[in-house]
Amino acid sequence: MFLASLHDAEISLLGILSIISKLCKNVVNNIKWIFYDIGLTLIDETECYNHRIRDAIAGTDITFEEFNEKRIFFAKQNLKGDIEALKFFGLTKTPWHFEDERPYEKAEAVLHALCERGYSIGVIANQALGTEKRLESWELMKYIKLVVASAEEGVAKPDSEIFLRALKRADCLPENAFMIGDRIDNDIEPAKMLGMKTIWVRQGFSIFQQPMNEYQKADYIIDRLKDVLEVLK
Repeated sequence: MFLASLHDAEISLLGILSIISKLCKNVVNNIKWIFYDIGLTLIDETECYNHRIRDAIAGTDITFEEFNEKRIFFAKQNLKGDIEALKFFGLTKTPWHFEDERPYEKAEAVLHALCERGYSIGVIANQALGTEKRLESWELMKYIKLVVASAEEGVAKPDSEIFLRALKRADCLPENAFMIGDRIDNDIEPAKMLGMKTIWVRQGFSIFQQPMNEYQKADYIIDRLKDVLEVLK
């Protein structure tokens, strides 16, 4: 009797696990569009920020280490660390060095693999004018069907309007789309509030961010761009 009960319990547990597995699989199977952020998600901007800091502190007695320490301090409060640090030290934001931007090592391979798996790729990003040209220069645009960037749109994340425009142009319901980004405030929270699925890529200074509410808790958390392929199989 006891062994029979254990056997029945084992079968029940296996049945529950099977249902959970199917539900998880169905979530991914219903996904049609994958929307990416650009900065510190597809494109490594680390040197751009470092270059901007060196320019900002030039001619002052502020060291790079002092500035960076303060930048991390603000980042841990879910603030944009570089901007807040500039304010703290009374410095002016210096020009962005686009020449320092580089695609992450696996960016093209990941986009190629997702396209091969049947997903449509889009971009929702806060970027300066010319986003598509830059994507073309990195040989990434050939995988991307839609680019919705703040400079051209006149609206920026985390405003839900930029997400809604992208979904409308893609003819895609929020529940049939993933948003992948490095910022829980700019990428994860607004996307989840609309009903999109989310992947938080903890790259750059986002590693210091902490979710402050339920909407800031991503459906999936990864530490490397290539790990997207483990989620979207």
